[in-house]
This record gives sequence, C-alpha cells and structure tokens, in this order.
Amino acid sequence: MKDWINITLKISDSLHTAIKVLHSGGLRFALVLDNRGKLLGTVTDGDIRRALINHLEMKSSIEQVMNPNPLTALSSDSTDVIMSKMKSKDLLHMPIIDQNGIVVGLETLQHLTYNRKHDNPVFLMAGGYGTRLHPLTKDTPKPLLEVGGTPMLETILGRFIKSGFQNFYISTFFKAEKVQKYFGDGSSWGVNINYVNEKKPLGTAGAIGLLPPNLPDIPIIMMNGDVLTKVNFEHLLDFHNKQSGIATMCIREYDVQIPFGVVSVEKTKAMGFMEKPVKKFFVNAGIYVFEKQLISNVKVDQNIDMPDLLEQQIKNGKNVNVFPIHEYWKDIGQIDDYQSANTSFPNGFSIDD
Repeated sequence: MKDWINITLKISDSLHTAIKVLHSGGLRFALVLDNRGKLLGTVTDGDIRRALINHLEMKSSIEQVMNPNPLTALSSDSTDVIMSKMKSKDLLHMPIIDQNGIVVGLETLQHLTYNRKHDNPVFLMAGGYGTRLHPLTKDTPKPLLEVGGTPMLETILGRFIKSGFQNFYISTFFKAEKVQKYFGDGSSWGVNINYVNEKKPLGTAGAIGLLPPNLPDIPIIMMNGDVLTKVNFEHLLDFHNKQSGIATMCIREYDVQIPFGVVSVEKTKAMGFMEKPVKKFFVNAGIYVFEKQLISNVKVDQNIDMPDLLEQQIKNGKNVNVFPIHEYWKDIGQIDDYQSANTSFPNGFSIDD
C-alpha cells in the first residue's frame, strides 16, 4: 500500500493548503480526516480545477470542493476486490478504512497492477499427527486432507502466492514424505519450497529453531497448515511493519455461552441474575509474523509451544502485538470442523476473495 500520511488535510484547510499538499504528495490526491483519523472526504486536482473555474478564493475551505462520499475499501478486502472497485469507477486511488471509518491505508491502481512480489519467507506448519481427525489422518497428513477437492495446505499456499509471496518453508514430521512428494520444490506453483524436518515432535514453535540461519533479515510469516482463512496477508505484514515489536499474533474473537442462568452472589444474598450470558475471549488464530531475531531464541531441537515462546518475549520486555481478524477463519481440528468446511466450500475454498 502507498504511504498516505503526507497527503492528509483537515476539513478547515484552505484550497491554497490543498494545492500544496497535492503538489508535494505527488499523487494528485489527498485525504480529508478528522482528529481521530476518520475519513471525511477526498480532494483531487480535478476538484481544485473545478473550484478555480468557479472562481473560488484560495482561502476558501476545502469542505466546499471535497468529495464527502468517496468510494472506499475495508482493510479485510482482498487486492482483487479493491482492484475491481477501482476499475468499476475508473479510479486511480482507493482509501482503505477499518470498520469505524478510520483510514488505515491507501491503494493505487499503479501498485495493484504491478506484479507484486514479497521476499518475506512464509513458514507453514504441517508436521502434526492430527489424531483428533482419525480415521481420516491415519495414513494422510492433516494438511493434505481435501476441502472442496483441494488439500488444505495447497489452498493456503495458493492464497500466499496470490498475494505475491514466493519463498516457502514447510515443517514436516508425520508422513513427511507424502507432503514432500506432493509439493516438491514448488516449481509446479512457480515458487521455492524448502523443508524443515522434525526428527521428533517439537511443539507448535520448536520448528522455528530448525530454520536456516541465512534467512534474509526481514519479517517471517508463520501459519498452521490446518487453518483456512481469508485474512489479507499483505495487510497483516503491513500492520506488523508499522509496529515496534518482535512478533505479531493474529487473534480471533471466540464466544462462550454459559448454558445456565448465572446468579450474582454477595455473601448469602442473591444480587442479580443473568440468563445464559455470553463470555467473549480472544483466541490464538495460528497465524504469526515475527522478526528474524526470534529464531535465535529457539534452540535446535527445543520443544516449545508458541504461547510459551511469545510469553517469554513479553517477560523479556519485547513487544508482541496482536492483529484481530474478523474475516472467515476456521481451524480444522476435529471431524465436525472438517465436515463444516467441506459443506461451506463444496467447490473449493477460494483463493481470490
């Protein structure tokens, strides 16, 4: 996404100020924001030209010329959806907002039509036994189970490739030879795939210690090989890069309903009642971005789970940020989850939206 901080205006700014921002920003486009960063409108050089034709004074407020209802995209929208919106209206720029209307990015048609490539390594975890999915996983690694006719890990790989990622590592253990035979070196998908083979189960984070030391010094995306999601990986990476932290963990809201009426008690008195209340929690979504330095914190063949590793970083004063996702997300951990996913996507889980 394009850097947009330097092309912002306040609604009280004048046409004269807007012209200076349009010239210095080089995009012929500016965002009008309130004090919280909420999008109020947009201004283009075309708006300025129309103002000049109508003889508006340079001290006039941009509120008189801005577009108060610009077309926008949500931060959860895929690049294909954003591009479709822009092409439908012949737009060169598209503000990206969150659910509250706060600007979080800016896409340009030039950027979207450019052949996007990311050098960041992607580490996919595919070594688990998948015992909760027996008998389906008796002879098949869980990530190779098909949803809509395509192995889950292939779907995950495809979504990353669609986003411009090209360098992959796959962690294997159970039935490792089947995973390696299916994906090979990645040439069939036009990418590079290397394998990290665990000699024994190392927990959900132990395989990090087996990654090669010569990785580029840029953030690494790590994801469980049994998760189907429509989170935008580019937006996730962009979020991580803008934070000051050693890691970013995707989280998902999870609701638990108490199946009974709950009584609030103080000593021997009933103080109130709540009928089957719902408790809301954030759960680990199994998708992470971490800095290369995190690798050095995991010893070769060390057995450690990701929550323990991240908690160590927090105790050591490192920032571990969270990225809430509201897009489709399902952990295929049990038979019911697997059947639900196949029912939802009988023709395959799309890599395009």
